[in-house]
Amino acid sequence: MKKNLRYVAIAFVIFYLLTSPRAAAQVVNNAFDQLGNAGKSLSVFVSDLGT
Repeated sequence: MKKNLRYVAIAFVIFYLLTSPRAAAQVVNNAFDQLGNAGKSLSVFVSDLGT
């Protein structure tokens, strides 16, 4: 069951990429932006711990 869900999820991602590549690219860009913001916030937090 778990293996089948993984294949369904992969198939859905491929379908989504093929049917709306601009929207998929926007999702990826937003994810990377959020990861960058999280990294910056973590960096500020760790820097403030030292002071």
